[in-house]
Amino acid sequence: MEEEKKPKSLLVFHNATIVTVDQESRVFSDGAIVVNGDTIEAIGRSTEILHQYSPLAGEVVDLQRRILLPGFVNTHVHTSQQLARGIADDVDLMTWLHERIWPYESSMTEDDSYVSTLLCGVELIRSGVTCFAEAGGQHVSGMAKAVEELGLRACLTQSTMDTGGGLPVNWITRTTEDCIQLQKELYDKHHNTADGRIRVWLGLRQIMNATDALLFKTRDMAKELQTGVHMHVAEIPYENQVVMDTREVNHGTVTYLEKIGILQNNLLAAHSVWVDDAEIGFLSKGGVKVSHCPAAAMRMLGFAPIKEMLNAGICVSLGTDGAPSNNRMSIVDEMYLASLINKGREAYVSGMTNPTALPAETVLKMVTMNGAKSVLWDDEIGSLEVGKKADMVVVNPFLWTMVPLHDCIANLVYCMRTENIESVMCNGRWILKNKKIVNVNEEEVVSLAIRSSSELLKRAGIKIPSKMKFI
Repeated sequence: MEEEKKPKSLLVFHNATIVTVDQESRVFSDGAIVVNGDTIEAIGRSTEILHQYSPLAGEVVDLQRRILLPGFVNTHVHTSQQLARGIADDVDLMTWLHERIWPYESSMTEDDSYVSTLLCGVELIRSGVTCFAEAGGQHVSGMAKAVEELGLRACLTQSTMDTGGGLPVNWITRTTEDCIQLQKELYDKHHNTADGRIRVWLGLRQIMNATDALLFKTRDMAKELQTGVHMHVAEIPYENQVVMDTREVNHGTVTYLEKIGILQNNLLAAHSVWVDDAEIGFLSKGGVKVSHCPAAAMRMLGFAPIKEMLNAGICVSLGTDGAPSNNRMSIVDEMYLASLINKGREAYVSGMTNPTALPAETVLKMVTMNGAKSVLWDDEIGSLEVGKKADMVVVNPFLWTMVPLHDCIANLVYCMRTENIESVMCNGRWILKNKKIVNVNEEEVVSLAIRSSSELLKRAGIKIPSKMKFI
């Protein structure tokens, strides 16, 4: 009992530029923050915080004018696809899916998923990510083991399909009830584990691989369990055409999902590229969150109407997608790309350039507060505020990549690179400190990944045509 009554050791960080991303968008030019266990206890000017908390602190850290930010939230990433980096470059989406990704995923073991998530997690951490939403993959138990070891925060999702052409043989036999039962078991086993850092969501891979029964049962179980649903929505024109041909509706995926009552405020819709004004209205009315993945969009999907979505009040966040869609799991890169792709789209759509489209402040919010709202965790993360979890990123702006620093927010979005990410804290514990991954041996992870990926591709029978002529 005496041990329980002892106050937790306080960490005090001072002499920092603190970008809170709170409702008032406060920035402390000489700020300090106090961490008590896993929670932010105080935030303010350095002189005031030091005067009050230094005598109580277990450690006082001078950040030497570095920038302190909320941890970034990656709202769409396939961690179990990390071992597939480079296996599906320069091919169309259906070839990508049916001939590369599905054979790869259907050949995975739980250990493969564990190693893949470790490798992906290292890259996420190095880009400042403290929380991610798994987009749907294989073997959630393997993912959960890796997330717990890495110290990350995550919403994990099983890839779920009960119909569709081109499915691997070992997936065809999955019934709707199988899909629901498996997800319920995963929820019971892993939800709210790892000191509360892991939550289990329900997954719908895409509408072309979901019967109406699966859509309804997933919606209803998510409501019962009070969790989220992650789904790829309106990725390509072909998807919309299939929906019109098979679902007796005059438009595509979003129109149909609205018609049958699937558009809810716990739905995270990935990509949502091929939507019209009416469908943007449906997404907004339903409170649906949208994950914008700029690199994957430019690569094979198209230009999503992000500005129109934001104007309609839709919560839009940022994701990297998986390694075969992007190759880079850097949310820092996605911030930069998001700013550019949406400025460029303005010129394409209206015939007039608009450099003010998607300004830096909006992009930064997309990867912090909007990300937290998208994963239904904004009561605890997404901004630096008293009472929220201590998920924080320390950025060193005094490198050639960001100097000179005339505008802090603009430089974070337009200039920052992963090299500037110095330390990352999740749930009050360092997961990257002074550019070193804390909880796993990075070299061992890389070695494991090289071996596992080679064996996995052999089992899957995937051969990558060489673009080089070796002599």
